[in-house]
Amino acid sequence: MATWTKQSLFKLGTVARGKSKHRPRNDSFLYGGDYPFIQTSDIKHSNFYVTKHEQTYNETGLKQSKLWPAETLCITIAANIAENAILSYPACFPDSVVGFIADSKKSNVKFVKYALDHAKKSFQKTAKGTAQDNLSLNKIKTITLNVPEVKEQDKIAEVLSAYDDLIENNEKRIRILEEMAQRLYNEWFVKFKFPGHEKVKMVDSGKECGMIPEGWSIGSIGEIANVISGFPFKGSTYKKIGKYKIVTIKNVHDGKFVLNFDSFIDELPAKLPAACVLKNGDILLSLTGNVGRICLVYGLDHVLNQRVAKLDLVNKNNREFTYLLFRQKKFQQKLEAMSNGAAQQNLSPVQVKNIKIIIPNSVILDEFSGLFGKYFDMIISLQEKNQNLAKTRDLLISQLVTGKREIT
Repeated sequence: MATWTKQSLFKLGTVARGKSKHRPRNDSFLYGGDYPFIQTSDIKHSNFYVTKHEQTYNETGLKQSKLWPAETLCITIAANIAENAILSYPACFPDSVVGFIADSKKSNVKFVKYALDHAKKSFQKTAKGTAQDNLSLNKIKTITLNVPEVKEQDKIAEVLSAYDDLIENNEKRIRILEEMAQRLYNEWFVKFKFPGHEKVKMVDSGKECGMIPEGWSIGSIGEIANVISGFPFKGSTYKKIGKYKIVTIKNVHDGKFVLNFDSFIDELPAKLPAACVLKNGDILLSLTGNVGRICLVYGLDHVLNQRVAKLDLVNKNNREFTYLLFRQKKFQQKLEAMSNGAAQQNLSPVQVKNIKIIIPNSVILDEFSGLFGKYFDMIISLQEKNQNLAKTRDLLISQLVTGKREIT
């Protein structure tokens, strides 16, 4: 039987904060080079590994920071507390992130990550502060993990990481499918190089949209999809566990439906519109905060709360075109420019409905849907598989990293 002992991160390897000496940190002359700069949001939106980043440092940025090696475990210590992911490549990160490098004689970095995932609530409780939650190095020193000998850690990490490898592989497939769809969307509906375009005359649609293919039209979002706002559920009816999951703004990330729910109900309100009971493939749009984020729903028993809208398609063959239109950066920038509010950005469903767009003819829309509809269905299927893999993995984490179950 394996021996388990209480150990702090400092006993298991090297622990240090990231570096961002320069203030303000967002000065443009630090960025745009070859060195990945990992931010807290990149870690939060990662799965097991950090596989992508939004920002890079140049030589000037690197001089006031530090390049951490691959296999460093990144732990957020401000804002989103105790989110963590392992670097899959060397990168810099700011002082709002702590890096952990495992001592191979004492710890397995993957096991430590799983142990931190299991102990996340303890970390978050320790991080409570008066003005803003934070997790300083001194606070981290007070937290211990229950760990076995390193050989046992290796075995546990191997079992658990097999699930994360499958999840990561599925995520890669999803990204490839979306990239293929985006490229084709750009060819057909931005460059107008759709099948048979050589035989179609270009006509002037006016100042707003310029030259468009003959037979296409200038219309509004409302002609391809109804923009339906979520239902104003009463907080007094919420439960910690229940049949139906309340989908809020935090569940809608750009291109990703996040299955992390705080509120549930057991019965549907009598006045709840049928459209607010979500189904696989529904398209959701964020209306407040980070407005214009779009994702596809997957899974069962989800109901839509206010501040999130559903794009209820006029024609099911509009799904792929509509989703990819809202995923375009220029279109999202337009939504952000339209939003208003002194304290928080806010987007009105009526505003969205009235946005002018170029609408292809039905033949082209049907052809595009026929070509990519099966790929969208595959994306949803892969997301469902990942949901089931994550459930199984999380159950095993609670058993294996606590020593309740041994690997034979």
